[in-house]
Amino acid sequence: MRTSSAERIREMTDKGYWGTERLHDYLRHWADTTPDAMAVIDQVNKEELSGLPARRITFAELEQLSEQLAAELLAAGLNRGDRLMVQLPNISELVMCYHACSKLGVVISPLPVQYGKHELGELGAVLQAKAILTLAQFRDQALAAQAAEALPGVKVLTLGVDVLNPDSTAEPTALPADQVDANDVLTICWTSGTTGTPKGVPRSHNMWFAICRNTMAAGSYVEGEILLAPFPLINMAGLSGFLIPAAVLGATLVLHHPMDVPLYLQQLQEEKINFTIAPPALLNKLAQQKAMWSQFDFSALRAVGSGSVPLSPAMIEVFEQDYGKQIINFYGSNEGIALFSTPESAPDAEYRAKMFPRLGIAGMPWSGYSQSSNITRVIDPESGEEITEANVPGELCIGGPAVFDGYLEHDGEGLFTADGLFRTGDLVEICGEPPNYYRIVGRCKDIINRGGMKISPTELDTLLEGSPDLAEAAVCAYPDDMLGEKICACVVPAPDQPAPTLAAICDWLQARGLAKFKLPERLLVLDALPRNPVGKVVRSELQALATRAGEPS
Repeated sequence: MRTSSAERIREMTDKGYWGTERLHDYLRHWADTTPDAMAVIDQVNKEELSGLPARRITFAELEQLSEQLAAELLAAGLNRGDRLMVQLPNISELVMCYHACSKLGVVISPLPVQYGKHELGELGAVLQAKAILTLAQFRDQALAAQAAEALPGVKVLTLGVDVLNPDSTAEPTALPADQVDANDVLTICWTSGTTGTPKGVPRSHNMWFAICRNTMAAGSYVEGEILLAPFPLINMAGLSGFLIPAAVLGATLVLHHPMDVPLYLQQLQEEKINFTIAPPALLNKLAQQKAMWSQFDFSALRAVGSGSVPLSPAMIEVFEQDYGKQIINFYGSNEGIALFSTPESAPDAEYRAKMFPRLGIAGMPWSGYSQSSNITRVIDPESGEEITEANVPGELCIGGPAVFDGYLEHDGEGLFTADGLFRTGDLVEICGEPPNYYRIVGRCKDIINRGGMKISPTELDTLLEGSPDLAEAAVCAYPDDMLGEKICACVVPAPDQPAPTLAAICDWLQARGLAKFKLPERLLVLDALPRNPVGKVVRSELQALATRAGEPS
């Protein structure tokens, strides 16, 4: 599968941004040159969570195990260009799967373990996958059984049973000649995009390496270091932040998932982690509780990344002045946004907490790969006219070798500017003294960002509207200090029906297979939903009501 045109491939190759390496090429390099170096380390409670033993795997072992998995996927009928859904937590077998799929040319589509039948069925219908690879059980979730019910006709492969079964006596299948091209699609990750419904984001090997170079340009990655990955290896944060840089640089990848703060801190100390990315709320807590920080030996830690919501300047100052650890602010997306603020580009904590350098703009003081490869622009969302003055909100547009070609099974209408820049849907302002930075001020669309997980409100609207107890329903975001945003359900009871409870609303949604992280955490019962003259719900008014509902009276 390939999405890039011959013209784009030629342009990016001629400029030196795209090459011939595939993900598995880097693994083979490190397996040959540093075979005994540690490649992947599972968290110690992996078996308790997944039923599979925790592993510490060298590069030579990762090469051999991914080769075995590739042979087993081939025997299961997966060939170059086929699509494989994968629903796994951060375990070493997921890393093996990425390299195995790279070797076969199979397109891997990773999914959050939180997804239920509703999400699996919805995305499976779009993806047209040949198989899904998952666990029999993850904590209290029967993942394989759920997949079989949600995806009729799709082959379910269970780890430890159908593949990578230590008791298997089957002869390995010989792999075909390596015909995978660096411009073939490696992954189809999922995003709410800019139009409110889940969309597949195809990305080639070259696109991933391009965005990885942006990430590494932040100065947060060093060859052979030890990285701790607490974010799922299913989207930009996990893949560009950990999986791809670890492969390129021969770094040790220590896995963590789901977030368990005591275990995370233990891993930071015991595995002598050099770099990690952490949620803002955790960093704020560590900055506020200096006694907790002092209980551990974090002397190996060099820098910490964060993002998804504006950071606290006070937190940055504590980490850098008191703890001696650099904080890097990342702003990325599956589609290819790759901006960052570092101690070099934004020495002032107030700037680094909320602003990002304007990359690719002539006359800026930035230099290097990220400045030369990226193109950014701010436009009026309605007219498309470029905005160049400070403090005027506009839509951020971005182009370059890291940006995708378009969503899966989407006509592309409205996604790109006339000259090919991706319209991100994010509202930014040019800011700073001098105005060399962008500040994110909102979103053109209504996507809810709950702790970095983007949720489509229209998806929940549709499910709630199916309830016979409700006459009208819509959801909206309300602000939350820890997660950035949470979800409020705004409902109008059906005639002669009592006002529902929040628990009843959540039960209705869960009965339809909705993932728990998408459930509303606040309820507004109204006489009518606010609508504009053509009958469309005015979500901004709902958001104002939901925000006021949480304010002290």
